[in-house]
Amino acid sequence: MELTFTIVLMLTSALMIILVLLHKGRGGGMSDMFGGGVSSSLGGSSVAERNLDRLTIGIGVIWFACVVALGLIKAYA
Repeated sequence: MELTFTIVLMLTSALMIILVLLHKGRGGGMSDMFGGGVSSSLGGSSVAERNLDRLTIGIGVIWFACVVALGLIKAYA
């Protein structure tokens, strides 16, 4: 069981990194520092942004649940 949660945690961690990097920069942050302030048409429509937001939140919830589950397994094993 612990191995399963560890694998899911690793996969969701990698997905979270990728999904956060896919988000469109809002300006004034780290994205501007590395040249993200230049507007581009690759961002897509607002529907794509909303779907990306939903996917990021869903993966984040799974990630958080895995962290809690692994903590409980370690505490009571």
